[in-house]
Amino acid sequence: MNALLTKEEIALARHCLAFAQAEGAQKVRITLSKTLLNLIGVLNGEVDKTSHALDRSLQLQLFVDGRFGTFSSNKLDREGLEAFIRDAIGTVRMLEADSFRNLPAPERLAKDAVDGRELDLYDESVESLTAEQRRELALGSCFWGHGEKRLIAEEGEYSDSVFDSLTLDSQGLFARHTETSFEIGYESTVEDAEGNHFSSYWWDASPRLKELSLNGCAETACQRAVAQIGPESVPSGKYTLVVDSECAAKLLTPVLNALGGYSLQQKNSFLAESLGKKLFPENLTIMDQPRTKGDTGCRLFDSEGVATREMPVIEKGVVKTYFLNTYISNKMGLKPTIEDATRIKVQPTGGCITREDVLRKAGSGILVTGFNGDNSNPATGNFSYGIEGFHFKDGKIVHPVREMLITGSFLDLWNKLLAVADDARPCLSKLIPTLAFKDVDFSS
Repeated sequence: MNALLTKEEIALARHCLAFAQAEGAQKVRITLSKTLLNLIGVLNGEVDKTSHALDRSLQLQLFVDGRFGTFSSNKLDREGLEAFIRDAIGTVRMLEADSFRNLPAPERLAKDAVDGRELDLYDESVESLTAEQRRELALGSCFWGHGEKRLIAEEGEYSDSVFDSLTLDSQGLFARHTETSFEIGYESTVEDAEGNHFSSYWWDASPRLKELSLNGCAETACQRAVAQIGPESVPSGKYTLVVDSECAAKLLTPVLNALGGYSLQQKNSFLAESLGKKLFPENLTIMDQPRTKGDTGCRLFDSEGVATREMPVIEKGVVKTYFLNTYISNKMGLKPTIEDATRIKVQPTGGCITREDVLRKAGSGILVTGFNGDNSNPATGNFSYGIEGFHFKDGKIVHPVREMLITGSFLDLWNKLLAVADDARPCLSKLIPTLAFKDVDFSS
């Protein structure tokens, strides 16, 4: 089974583009994608499930007589697609005109994504993996049966996938992206002497199998669960907040969303009219680095085919960009950018490298290793999050804490930034390291 787009499939996409134009679409964009997934599930040291799935789809975006529509199909035979395209064009003609819809300006389109492998994200070793090898990779990461008597359940998954996509448009765009992904993840549940259960997880992912950290995955999940045993109450008050790199995206993603075009255009963003303004502290710089060769999540183009580029999102506290696709930029009367952040990196500050460095710098406070629930207002930036983690003193973890809330506003929180480490996990698409904030409101 061919996991990559074939010459015949690419030729079919080209035919669909020409056919749509011949049927009356003035402008067309087509995205053809193909995904092959292999998965092995493990429960308590034994294979529990297997999965092997191939998915193909063609997305069609039609600009017809000033109107616009999006359609998709996973039935990729030529005759069927021709009938599908005719019906789609007929449907678009019944819609209301929308003068803001258009393809990007040709000079903005990617020209360097020709074979899909320019970013070195495809590992050919996936082509020779056997079912038995996948089974060994999944079971080889188990910790079940290694003597930890408090471990009562262990569930894990190994998977590998191939993703291949091609975007064409009527302006001559040809942009291809090909990548592999290898993932391992385990969740462990332990029981204390009183019968209370505590669960935690650990995982890793990489575009290359040889860089996947398989060994110790389940053991780390178990150790993280054991560390939660014996939580103690901490009085409500203001504490220094340290957020582990594993979950720090919870505090940055709302900021990135607030800079997104749809939120801004719908007036549902606490960062409206923020472009060029210094709303964040001097020690906060966030870069988008989508073209770093070999890095998870990198892309040479967005879904419109617009070329990505390295750029600051926030630089020394100043908002430097919005994320605006062609449609939203036309509606807002602003210059288009790319539609979304791709490979975000928060620059280290405060002289810290590791989480332990941050804890020492912070002195005492609460280390958050997980969030429970999500109550945030994108229009105001106010939030209230349940947390789990540890109380620490003099830079050392003292005991676990649970059932606490942090509350505040994102702008206020980020302006209390104390330190940014340099320990972001490369398996994450957003490189957000351990963060520290001073004087954050906690309630128990």
